[in-house]
Amino acid sequence: MLAVAEIDYIRHEVNQKGEKYASVARKMGIDPRTVSKYANQEEFPEKKQQIREAPVMGPVKPILDKWIREDLKKKRKYHRTAKRMFELLEKHHDFEGSYRSVRGYVSKRKKELKADAEEAALPLKAIPGTAQVDFGTAPFRYHSEVIDLPYLVMSFPYSNSFYFQVFPSENTECLLEGLQRMFHHMGGVPRVIRFDNLSPAVKKIRAKGQRDLTDVFERFVLHYGFTYEFCNPGKGNEKGHVEAMVKYVRNNFLLPENTLVDLDHFNGTLWELAEKDRNRKHYEKQVLQSELFEEDRREWLQLPEKRFDCVRHQEARADKYGFITIDQKQYSTSPRFAGQKVRVRITYQSINILNEENKVIAKHARLYGMRRKSMVWQPYLEPLAKRPRAIKYSSVYDQFPSVWAEFLRNCTEEEQKDALRLLGKLLKNNDFSLLNEALDLASTHGHPSVEQIRHTFYSLLHQGDRYSAITPKTPVPAMPDITRGLSHYDAFFLEGRAGK
Repeated sequence: MLAVAEIDYIRHEVNQKGEKYASVARKMGIDPRTVSKYANQEEFPEKKQQIREAPVMGPVKPILDKWIREDLKKKRKYHRTAKRMFELLEKHHDFEGSYRSVRGYVSKRKKELKADAEEAALPLKAIPGTAQVDFGTAPFRYHSEVIDLPYLVMSFPYSNSFYFQVFPSENTECLLEGLQRMFHHMGGVPRVIRFDNLSPAVKKIRAKGQRDLTDVFERFVLHYGFTYEFCNPGKGNEKGHVEAMVKYVRNNFLLPENTLVDLDHFNGTLWELAEKDRNRKHYEKQVLQSELFEEDRREWLQLPEKRFDCVRHQEARADKYGFITIDQKQYSTSPRFAGQKVRVRITYQSINILNEENKVIAKHARLYGMRRKSMVWQPYLEPLAKRPRAIKYSSVYDQFPSVWAEFLRNCTEEEQKDALRLLGKLLKNNDFSLLNEALDLASTHGHPSVEQIRHTFYSLLHQGDRYSAITPKTPVPAMPDITRGLSHYDAFFLEGRAGK
């Protein structure tokens, strides 16, 4: 049979230029009857490739394909070599072929399967093992108020499935924490994940689609090994599946507003909701989505041995009171770090402040919502006990619970020292609740001593008893009002200035 180019030449010379069969046959060195046959042929049926029987390799090809697919989900150093595959075939499958045959087949199939994986990166193709990611927003009831919170959705276009988790923000740390939770719950990593141009992942969009990624996102991608894609600016339709799934999740699982008490516990209930939703037929394929999801699962990459540390590091300079600002929220350090640079370790739920030796100065729960300032008192109490007069003219009093701020303002200098030392000893995990209760009870019959507060605190702590002041049996004569604290000194100086 002639080659396609030769047939094309015959049909052009005879049918379009009017050359005679014999003339074309002489030029090509073939029989004129062959020229006539191809010049007048009406149909050109598809060439059927002759499939040669492979009695030795045929039975083991599916086994080799399975091993190659498994290896492509792992790091390269964990891949089986062709030699190792040959040895396993001989040992476990009574293979009688040659190592050369196995090596040739493995090399060829690896190239073909890698090409298939690269094809999966084409946008909008619903290929098993690929995913899309985006945030949505829904209302929640928290402490009798309705607030809007973001939720992260990972959708799987091939199986029309999804997972989702709720977070306090759409920042980098929440994005990475959500992705990591999903990977480890799923037991694998999608080969290709398509994102919108989320600011937690993309610092800057450059010409020709190039992007500068945030450092922590780039390291996250390298750790888990997936291929990332980003939509073109203003082209949200390029991740249309996840956008539709964001609406589906809100309408079917997050409306009307859910009541939140513990966000982590609430998120733990969402896995089952997403998995139960797969027990319905795919809108086009008419196959259960749970079955299609298993096809997705078979194409995922293997999880790495260790989890990624979803943390961002940053330097910050403390102000004159020892506060630093992270994402427009203020966090205390220690008075001795006022005006100095400190290192900050930021996760989605914590702010840890470190000194130059990476030792922890203060630990804070990360602030979200309306609250602007977080105060950890322990580093402040000892220096304040030494210089109580100094805090009277600063804003530090404003950080105390109101009951303690009022009590300290009405103390003499020596009482302030004793009270601050007591707080330094009794305050644990920055929790004033029991100390507040002790001060309230001890103040029932007037301004209490530090020793009364201590006694009441330990009564509440160990016996649950409520402090009650001892009522004297004999009447006590009325005493004139006295002014406590240092406020009479302020009045004295003000009067003196007025006299001048």
